[in-house]
Amino acid sequence: MAGVAPYPSNVHTREIETDGATIHVRVGGQGPAVVMLHGFGDTGDMWAPLAAKLIGDHTIVAPDLRGMGLSSHPEDGYEKKTQAHDVAIVLDRLGIDRADLVTHDIGNMVGYAFAAQFPERVSRWVAMDAPLPGIGPWDEILRSPALWHFNFRGPDVERLVKGRERIYLDRFWNELSANPAAIDEATRCHYAELYARPGAMHSAFNQFAAFTQDAIDNQVLAARGKLTMPVLAIGAEKSFGAAMADDLRFVATDVTSVVIANSGHWLMEEQPAATLSAILDFSNKR
Repeated sequence: MAGVAPYPSNVHTREIETDGATIHVRVGGQGPAVVMLHGFGDTGDMWAPLAAKLIGDHTIVAPDLRGMGLSSHPEDGYEKKTQAHDVAIVLDRLGIDRADLVTHDIGNMVGYAFAAQFPERVSRWVAMDAPLPGIGPWDEILRSPALWHFNFRGPDVERLVKGRERIYLDRFWNELSANPAAIDEATRCHYAELYARPGAMHSAFNQFAAFTQDAIDNQVLAARGKLTMPVLAIGAEKSFGAAMADDLRFVATDVTSVVIANSGHWLMEEQPAATLSAILDFSNKR
């Protein structure tokens, strides 16, 4: 189906106040909870197809990260440890003690910070196609020409992008995908409109600016010991591939690797059937 799929009708939205932010959250269903964390270029809207598969016997929690989508755009708090506390407060407000995590891109970074700080609250973790700052070959990753945007920020950058958000986002969808046509026009328009909201790109650049501190924080968290919950590392064949699992083995003891064929970074858009199948197979193993 073209465009961004809607969430099931029994999913509702809430605005939840955390320490310094208001988090827009989609909530629905009943049963074991699944928290879904998006990354840059998407919002929590990306998880609607997964929510539709799970909602019959799970509680769905899909926030927009601080500064992204329909969440508020505070000036600070973009360190992933802080955003992990946003997730913890959201779950507290919803009365959820423990959940599965499904994460992509920057969502992986928030997911790790959450799992490392609150391991008793995470039953299992699916992490999709993005590295963790400060972990494994992070310094090598920073030198990749494909990831120049990690250090692309500042007031002049914001002036350049203002009013041209679609042009900027097209670069990610086109260059980091195996098949740019898989991110259709309606999907591009949907997300470009959200990232054109006042403060949205400023906040997005702050997400990347926080990577330096995130790297320091992650090394401290990793030194405390590896995660012991089951972890599924999903890499895209045309992106991180099996290196996704290699990276997570620096911070987790029980890592299963899946590589999605014929996909670039945008797994849910490029190869939704294979990606959903991998997530659901892992989720159903108890």
